[in-house]
Amino acid sequence: MRVLLSTYGSRGDVEPLVALAVQLRALGAEVRVCAPPDEAFAQRLADVGVPLVPVGPSARKLTKAAPAPSSLPQRAAALIAAQFEVITEAAEGCDAVVATGMVPAAAGALSVAEKLGIASVSVTFQQLTLPSPHRAPLAYPGRPFPPEVTDNRVLWDLDARSINALFGEALNTNRVAHGLPPVDDVRDYVVGGRPWLATDPVLDPWRETPGLDVVQTGAWILPDERPLPDELVAFLDAGTPPVYVGFGSMPMHASADVAQVAVEAVRAQGRRAVVARGWADLDLIDDQDDCFLVGEVSHRALFGKVAAVVHHGGAGTTMAAARAGAPQVVVPQATDQPYWAGRVAELGVGAAHDGPAPTFESLSAALGTALARGTRARAAVVADAIRTDGAAVAAKLLLDAISRPRTAGRGQAPLTA
Repeated sequence: MRVLLSTYGSRGDVEPLVALAVQLRALGAEVRVCAPPDEAFAQRLADVGVPLVPVGPSARKLTKAAPAPSSLPQRAAALIAAQFEVITEAAEGCDAVVATGMVPAAAGALSVAEKLGIASVSVTFQQLTLPSPHRAPLAYPGRPFPPEVTDNRVLWDLDARSINALFGEALNTNRVAHGLPPVDDVRDYVVGGRPWLATDPVLDPWRETPGLDVVQTGAWILPDERPLPDELVAFLDAGTPPVYVGFGSMPMHASADVAQVAVEAVRAQGRRAVVARGWADLDLIDDQDDCFLVGEVSHRALFGKVAAVVHHGGAGTTMAAARAGAPQVVVPQATDQPYWAGRVAELGVGAAHDGPAPTFESLSAALGTALARGTRARAAVVADAIRTDGAAVAAKLLLDAISRPRTAGRGQAPLTA
């Protein structure tokens, strides 16, 4: 069997597909991944022997450029066109397409699967894109919801209108050009009736919602057996457990002096620090020996050795820290990150920072919560409850579904795992 995994987004959108690809190959499937052409993504996939089919512009360059919200429809149109061009060729001969990432990218990938008559499944790595009366949707940049509207059902209707306004014309122009009928509701087309939610049910519990048959597989995690660099190991062994500070794929535009603030707040707690460079290009603030700068390292190997993890609240980093039993301070920047910050606080495994720009005072207070003895004890309890088999579950569901006769659904041939 041959499977195409498609996404467009940051590291948090690519890494789960690496885990799924490895599990699919272990079951005998041939796998390729369509993702942004960033060198880090290509290397990550090469490390596990999976080919990258590059699509769209560099995700890192786009993120660091911080384009204006008003340019979103134009950027989405280019991305949708690229999906049709690249995935049409990459998916030839495949038995299934797994589509995730930004809505326009997923819509393009699913449309190509429909055009080719290939089975497909829509996957999300956080439930905030799934319409539910139990929570409000995320507002798109430049399109805030009216503050007087508080009914979640009305907000989800407004969300559907925003998505259609932002992406509908570009999607349908490409669909019609490729012999497909236009779609009336872009979000409903992408979500479908049976989406997969690749998150842990402890961290991200799904509540049943009429009309939406969600398959929650558990988070897709690749066991990362890479050893830590010798210099980092020596630093860890030279003193008490440090606090990790890193913001992943976030450029941290809201806080230019975030490294200074973070290191000073960590030192005020009597702790050392491990600072991750990331897409924010963080650096050490001085030459004192109580701080260590790292690039790309195994979170699995590192997080079990730190006193706390200060991060942006990406789904993958939140999950990695939770698995390690490490207390967390989440400084959310955008999209789903405030949600993950809230979940960390609700579970009692850390603190949710109020807003994207920490000060010495605000981060010190959050660290005080995270470093409390009770927080670490609670984090250990939650760690024991986290599932680690999500990618294996998803791989088996996918291949089992491919093997069964399919029924017609939203236009393409949706899987019925």
